[in-house]
Amino acid sequence: MQDPNPLPWGAEDRFQAHFIVRKDTGRALGQHTARTKLITQGHFGTKKIIKVEWNGNGSLAEKLNEDSELNDMIAKQTLRDATIYVEPTEGAVRIRNKWKNHIDFGISEELFWIYDRIAGHIKQV
Repeated sequence: MQDPNPLPWGAEDRFQAHFIVRKDTGRALGQHTARTKLITQGHFGTKKIIKVEWNGNGSLAEKLNEDSELNDMIAKQTLRDATIYVEPTEGAVRIRNKWKNHIDFGISEELFWIYDRIAGHIKQV
């Protein structure tokens, strides 16, 4: 008997925009790792971001937590766009958000300026 709802095979319909900041992290990889922690209010469709905090082991997370204007900018974004990861790669630091499908994929001007501001903090650390 054939399954009436087969699972899709092949490439998934998911995309990510990665913003790369050239920076030699050396052996201090943990210094350049951070992730947003969103404090929300409400449920489901009415869920809103109240506050943004950064989790991370190094000085980058501390610098990002100190930038209240940046965190206010992030709090105005959707939950999906406000979830931001900063992680070191070989010779650079990557800024990214969650996976999106082809309909949602894109970046707003506000999100671009958020990533630009994060990149400035990465360069300072």
